[in-house]
Amino acid sequence: MSTTLATPPRVPALRTTGPEELKLVRALNSRAWPPRLPGQPIFYPVRNEDYAIRIARDWNVKHSGVGFVTRFEVESEFLSRYPVRQAGGETILELWVPAEELDEFNAHIVGEIQVVHEFR
Repeated sequence: MSTTLATPPRVPALRTTGPEELKLVRALNSRAWPPRLPGQPIFYPVRNEDYAIRIARDWNVKHSGVGFVTRFEVESEFLSRYPVRQAGGETILELWVPAEELDEFNAHIVGEIQVVHEFR
């Protein structure tokens, strides 16, 4: 009888980034998010691709010249500790991860953080 290790169920998440944060993600082999800067107490991935696209296209491009939407997966049991928050309209859904919990959050990312959209 062979024994196989079950892969924990995972949930996709999205995050918009500018060029500086993306460089830091790539320096971490696209497997973790960098620590938050002072004044950034929350790391907030989003749950809706349309919302992520709007942030990257309308905000990141305006402020950085380029905006990226990234996609990654997180173990669902771990992610359940962060309730989905509605941050405006019905489809504006975010997870709020306190900055001091980001290392633990990163430990539960499955696979790589991938760029799925780029806007200039």
